[in-house]
Amino acid sequence: MTAAGDDTRRAWAYLSSVAESPCAPIELLAAELGPVEATAAIKARSVPPQHVAVLDATQARYAVDSSTRDLEIADRIGARLVTRDDPEWPGWSLMALSHADTAARGGEPIALWARGPGRLDEMAASGIGLIGSRAASSYGEHVTSMLASGLAIDGHAVISGGAYGIDGVAHRAALASGGPTMAVMACGIDRDYPAGHARLLAEIAETGLVVSEYPPGTTAAKHRFLTRNRLVAAMSTAIIVVEAGRRSGAANTAAWARKLGRPLGAVPGPVTSATSVGCHRLIADDLAELVTDVPSVLALANPDPTADAGRGATRPTDRLSDDEKRVHDAIPGRGTVTIEEIAFSAGLDVGVVRSALARMDVAGLITTADGGWRLA
Repeated sequence: MTAAGDDTRRAWAYLSSVAESPCAPIELLAAELGPVEATAAIKARSVPPQHVAVLDATQARYAVDSSTRDLEIADRIGARLVTRDDPEWPGWSLMALSHADTAARGGEPIALWARGPGRLDEMAASGIGLIGSRAASSYGEHVTSMLASGLAIDGHAVISGGAYGIDGVAHRAALASGGPTMAVMACGIDRDYPAGHARLLAEIAETGLVVSEYPPGTTAAKHRFLTRNRLVAAMSTAIIVVEAGRRSGAANTAAWARKLGRPLGAVPGPVTSATSVGCHRLIADDLAELVTDVPSVLALANPDPTADAGRGATRPTDRLSDDEKRVHDAIPGRGTVTIEEIAFSAGLDVGVVRSALARMDVAGLITTADGGWRLA
């Protein structure tokens, strides 16, 4: 890597640690100035007037630059820093986070630390999240193992949070089936949390990925688990809740799946089981689709019957949110239409349509022509 490349890498590492992630002000500053100049501006406490929020966000940590140490630790354990400058950055998967409610900790990560040979973008493009209670029942473990094994054999990455219970069973079943799996962590990439899963996380890193937005040395904390959940949802083509109690962390991930437009499924359980109450509530409230086996999970993740249901999302439009799909469907196969015509046809507010068009334009699905919009 060139000296300039080293400087850029260190700058991204600094930005990923100088404030609690996600941090929208840092993201905006880096987008405008670039990572090296953004780092210099934060250290000098001199930023453009429109970015003064960065100063408050970084006040506690700006004077400490651990970027060189963090990169050395990552290199020592076989990990790497993945940034939006890198080919494997899962930009399409994370795009929805840039439009989520950042006040509810919904922004994109500044960068991601990854340990393992898997490609982050490819695993996110084919990944299906399996989540659930830490206090899993034997029924929940059986169903999770069945689903994870089937999905792994079918070529899908199994994504979860590396925790005890459903998460651990999902990872182990995927590994046993020879398939890829990704554990998204709420601590630094060099920390094994929970400690009882140290061996499991090492096995995941041998063939798949262990991922975190937190720099090496960061300890697990309650708020980081809630923040981590949005990444599990964003980097999955669908989220399946296998078991969830009345008050479960899985419910938070499920809420993120709905907010980000990811298909959400839930597995029914015994009516007497406290660990299935959350699943039953999601199904009864029409917040999640009832799923019982691998085919129903694949149908949820990839509902188009003309697509190859065995390999995840195969078309760019498979990853659109519900509003974006309505906007896309409102654009005719030939000719152009105005924003107002699209809004009328889709039955959506003009502001919603304008935002959806901007995102699809970036994705290369549509283009402007003759003062209107048409399919690319």
